[in-house]
Amino acid sequence: MSQLGSWFREIRRLALAVLLTCSATCLHAQKQEPLRVAIVGLVHDHVAGFLAQLPKHPDVELVGIAEPDPALQAKYEKKYGLAATLFFSDPATMIEQRHPEALLAYTSIADHRRVIEIGAHYGVSVMVEKPLTLSLDDALAIRKLAREKHIHVLVNYETTWYASNKAAYDEVKEGHVGPIRRVVIHDGHQGPKEIGVSPEFLNWLTDPAQNGAGALYDFGCYGVDLMTWLMHGETPETVTAVVNQDKPEIYPKVDDDSTIVLKYRHAQAVIQGSWNWPFGRKDMEVYGATGYAITVAADKLRVRHEHDSDELLTTPAALSEPESNSLSYLAAVLRGQIRDQGDLSALDTNVTVMQILDAARESVRSGKSVRLTRISE
Repeated sequence: MSQLGSWFREIRRLALAVLLTCSATCLHAQKQEPLRVAIVGLVHDHVAGFLAQLPKHPDVELVGIAEPDPALQAKYEKKYGLAATLFFSDPATMIEQRHPEALLAYTSIADHRRVIEIGAHYGVSVMVEKPLTLSLDDALAIRKLAREKHIHVLVNYETTWYASNKAAYDEVKEGHVGPIRRVVIHDGHQGPKEIGVSPEFLNWLTDPAQNGAGALYDFGCYGVDLMTWLMHGETPETVTAVVNQDKPEIYPKVDDDSTIVLKYRHAQAVIQGSWNWPFGRKDMEVYGATGYAITVAADKLRVRHEHDSDELLTTPAALSEPESNSLSYLAAVLRGQIRDQGDLSALDTNVTVMQILDAARESVRSGKSVRLTRISE
């Protein structure tokens, strides 16, 4: 019996050792190293939001910053207490020395394609600030390059991380408001100069060669992205756009107020992007055949269904990681935890967005509606 007891004790010891080893392995797998990211460009003020959240963000580690302007380097080094060794004058040298896994582009929109081409050369994925680029031709070239080099190209919109937008999407997805019939989207603020953006940001934001247009691109892109997502990538039949230049003394080169109308087979969208609102706003109204869902800022939703006697104001649950912020999303995509297809940041969605924005700009130029067909895959 003593030998049998010893044998059982040895079996228990081995089983415990295996269990502890498996537990340690699982914990190690769950606790992944932060994603190594690098910044390209400091001329886009949205970089401040990234740098502000960086110290408390476990999913990413900043390993380099490429910016040719020494004054901008010094400005951000001082403001955020960054190490001087992080800075490089060109992205290629930075990539070769710091080996980032992803680039975050905070350049003008016109420079997005160049940054993506550099990243692709080294097999490095890229996330750019909205919109993807300047034109459909650029977007198709970017898509081709991303496929050839097997990299991810993602687009960051502030509104992607709004719980209210996801809740409105779910109202449609779950059939509560019926098939979409009309969507009205408002995005904008008082104007970039009026809200005090930095000189380097204002310089390219108000240059059509660097930004693509004025408010038409800067704020119209939010609504086009949301509508493309709601319609599961469907291409509208026609795009019609008009713009105003209400403040030519401030914005002599670009529009400051825009409206884009998208006609689908059974739905339409009216997208209003403006630098002329008396206050900042980003909201969306989704009208279906049997109800509506109207977002209120980032975290509220007004809903009413066909048999409801009154409208209901709700507070949707906050989005959960990794889909609650751009950095967690980026890390999850590169680690294979999320498939970046058909969502607000995905390249396929944003190629369609660029097709629509490009057509909107042409509609403004010609004064006519532009008919679209689906882009071949």
